[in-house]
Formats: sequence, structure tokens, C-alpha cells
Amino acid sequence: MLATLVENIFVVSLLALLVVTSYVIYNQHKMIKELMSQKRSLHVKHGKVAEQFLPFMEHYPYDKSKFRFIGNPVDGIQFEDNKVIFIEFKTGQARLTSKQKSICELVNKGHVEFREFRI
Repeated sequence: MLATLVENIFVVSLLALLVVTSYVIYNQHKMIKELMSQKRSLHVKHGKVAEQFLPFMEHYPYDKSKFRFIGNPVDGIQFEDNKVIFIEFKTGQARLTSKQKSICELVNKGHVEFREFRI
């Protein structure tokens, strides 16, 4: 009878330990997920700030006074004397969005027009 009581206490203790451990792991996982989300958000914010200044950096290959910031879906347009260039700045491991890839494809295929609207 004493052995059965000790076994029951041991099993209940193990179950309690399992519940507490599961709860701690769940909360840590939740916290890590939140931190990763904040980190991604911070990378996006840094990229958005950086793209505002990149045309003014020394290594920018074009005349910075001829750059016009758009912001979305591309960062801007560079107006050169002999061409117009869509510019998208990327930092770190950032990749083009599907919309930006689509715009690049349209430009490369020559599907670009100039229209004048009069009022």
C-alpha cells in the first residue's frame, strides 16, 4: 500500500513536471516567435531608411539630382540624358517582391510607354 502511494505521488509529480515544462517551452517558443517578428520588422525599417539616402551616397553611379523617389512599388526613377532607369535599392539578404519582378519583366520586354494627359 505504501509502495502504491509512493508510485502514485511519483507519477503525479512527473505529470506536474511535464505540464510545467510544456508551459515553459510553449511560452519560450511564443517569445522567440515575437522576437523574430520584431527583428524582421526592424530589418524592413532599416531598409526603408537606407533607401532614402542611397542616391546620395558616394558610390551611387548616377547624378543624384536626377533621381526621383517614388517609394512603392520601386524606390525611384533615375532620369538620365539618354535613358530612364527604374531603381530598387536592397540591403542585406532582401529580394525583389513579386510585383517588382513583374515590373522588371515588363521593362525588359519593352512594355513601357510615355503618355501625356491634358486637362
